[in-house]
Amino acid sequence: MREAPASLPLRPYVIRDVTDPWAMRGLEGVQVDAWGYPDREVLPSSMFRISSVCGGVVLGAYPADAPSEGSSAAPALPFGLAFGFPALRDGQLWHHSHLLAVHPDWRGSGLAVALKYAQRERVLAQGITRMTWTFDPLIARNARLNLGKLGARAISYHPDWYALGDDPATAFPADRLMIEWDLSQPRAAHPPPAPDGEVVLAALPEGEEPDAPRLGLDSPQVLAEVPRKAELMNEPLRLGWRLALREVLGEYLGRGYVVTDLAADGEQVYYVLTRE
Repeated sequence: MREAPASLPLRPYVIRDVTDPWAMRGLEGVQVDAWGYPDREVLPSSMFRISSVCGGVVLGAYPADAPSEGSSAAPALPFGLAFGFPALRDGQLWHHSHLLAVHPDWRGSGLAVALKYAQRERVLAQGITRMTWTFDPLIARNARLNLGKLGARAISYHPDWYALGDDPATAFPADRLMIEWDLSQPRAAHPPPAPDGEVVLAALPEGEEPDAPRLGLDSPQVLAEVPRKAELMNEPLRLGWRLALREVLGEYLGRGYVVTDLAADGEQVYYVLTRE
């Protein structure tokens, strides 16, 4: 059991394996709270149930005094979840983490990190030492979690990973970065480093729009700026950054670079791309 930081009006919590199909229904609500998903986008409890008996990991975060599964008391509502399943391709076995969701009131509390480490513990117990997942490269706070707090790295860029609309011509592109986490050698959390490297993408000096990407550099380390709070921008501006990051990250990751960290200089933040 862990305590939430004293600065937040949050209660002590516990992270549990969710195995009861009725308790899994509560995990549907966590997705709605975290992302405002419509019904058609919510992963249903039936998928959690099937995965839980086929090698998947289904975790929920609950108040510390919540009744245990199987109790006659009414089930407590979770406010966080982590979900993943074994993946196999070309003879390689790993764990793919499909969902990490935290109620907005719990963002910044450390719960997301605790859920990932609880998931790591379960996966290592299965004899698996590698975990992957995807995240939106426009969301800097998630980049900070994945790269700076967990010590994972982004290895590939995937345009239009999901179809989040009926018409591809009008839907906002759901591009994603693929994260890889070596579970056998986790890196300690660290503060954002200062930017170090040639800048291949940055905002225009006179505004918030991205400048033209620089795609031909061959430095050992380069920097690509990402808006600190792109989710607060209007859609045309967000789309401009989406396409600029798609061009830059797709180019450099395709040439053997990986995203190893998120650097910060005041209000400006940059992806750190290192050539391997």
